[in-house]
Amino acid sequence: MSILPITVYGDKILREKAKPVEKIDDELIFTVRSMFETMHRASGIGLAANQVNLDKQLFIVDVSVIEGLEHIKPVTMINPEIVEVSDRTVYFEEGCLSLPTLKAEVERPEIIKVRFLNLNEEIEEIEADDLFARVILHEYDHLIGKMIPDRVTPRIRKKLQKELTAIMTRTVEVDYPITERKLT
Repeated sequence: MSILPITVYGDKILREKAKPVEKIDDELIFTVRSMFETMHRASGIGLAANQVNLDKQLFIVDVSVIEGLEHIKPVTMINPEIVEVSDRTVYFEEGCLSLPTLKAEVERPEIIKVRFLNLNEEIEEIEADDLFARVILHEYDHLIGKMIPDRVTPRIRKKLQKELTAIMTRTVEVDYPITERKLT
């Protein structure tokens, strides 16, 4: 396993739709293990493949470190599909490893159902609520090229602009490795 640098706001891959995983092999399993190591090192609870510069429909979630959610096992979701969302929505402050230092209130469905392939190539379907659902939806957003700034009002996005610029130019303090700035 190894710690992977995390892509941050401004990296092109975060705005592209990820490609489906075609094959689950030893290389992919090694990558998933490295993603878990990277996420835990950065004190995260979710990480999408494009956040470690991998163009694949894959993300991991581990909310078991949150008090009251210890019973939820870490999960790897390959080629996930959100198949159901509740009408009831809730606002909650979100952060993101690709947006270090930035936090914003985001509205999301309270309950979801997601279908995905696990590392054993089995189709699973789970219902999630509250924080677990929120993390899944947040990571799923990454796979379709969306981020927190896309989920807030234009007024709030304007307030976040200074932080977004600092993240994009890598002038923020981060205690985990991030990708180098590309001058393009």
